[in-house]
Amino acid sequence: MTAPSIWPIPADLRRAIRRQDFHSHTAGQAPGHAQGNLAILPRDYADEFLRFCRLNPKSCPVIGMTEPGDPSVPELGAGIDLRHDVPAYCVFRDGEFSGEVADLGELWRDDLVGFVIGCSLSFEAALIDALVPVRHIENDHPVPMYNTSIRNTPAGRFGGNMVVSMRPMTPAQAIRAIQVTSRFPAVHGAPVHLGDPARIGIADLSRPDYGQPADMREGEIPVFWACGVTPQQAIRSARPPLAITHKPGYMLVADIRNSQLAAL
Repeated sequence: MTAPSIWPIPADLRRAIRRQDFHSHTAGQAPGHAQGNLAILPRDYADEFLRFCRLNPKSCPVIGMTEPGDPSVPELGAGIDLRHDVPAYCVFRDGEFSGEVADLGELWRDDLVGFVIGCSLSFEAALIDALVPVRHIENDHPVPMYNTSIRNTPAGRFGGNMVVSMRPMTPAQAIRAIQVTSRFPAVHGAPVHLGDPARIGIADLSRPDYGQPADMREGEIPVFWACGVTPQQAIRSARPPLAITHKPGYMLVADIRNSQLAAL
């Protein structure tokens, strides 16, 4: 049977990922349900990374955390297994990217701790409900993401710069988007910048560091949100012997609803 383009039920989507029947980005999947960024680190780095997240809540709002060696995150959904439930993972060794894998069965260790970090894909259903267009969903590709010159607040070995995601909008749509996303601090909340990308160290919007470029139309401005890919920059700074993240745009889709993460 041909897989649906949109999986409405998170558990069904995760089962398809485990069977390796789903290999795509997750933007627009399971509308209304929370999505999460992933960072997995050895136990002796976990406390330091958690402190980094607490010092950088815009880019790294933790919505779930595992016990060492346990891949489940019961507060986000029954049966979630971080070893198998993300469409693609990035592996880092000594802080350097070493490749992508589709499953963590052979890499998982008893000392690994998983962190699930709120993702801006979670508030996109609310934007669409508010009649604010989301270009990368319309065009069916991952959101464009960029490294910036905005410094993270360091915590021990973890530092680096913030990563942002970008959505093109008219100024009126951007104002509405600020109102909508301010309700969701657990998934990055309001934008961190809008307008001139050079002011945050982005030289060329047509060349994102992650994801795919979004076409900017006449009368639109770029609107930037803090992004859960920021831990990848922190990992490069800390240089742990092993670290694992999601592939940007290829998220963990949880059972909890976005409304459960809303502040208002």
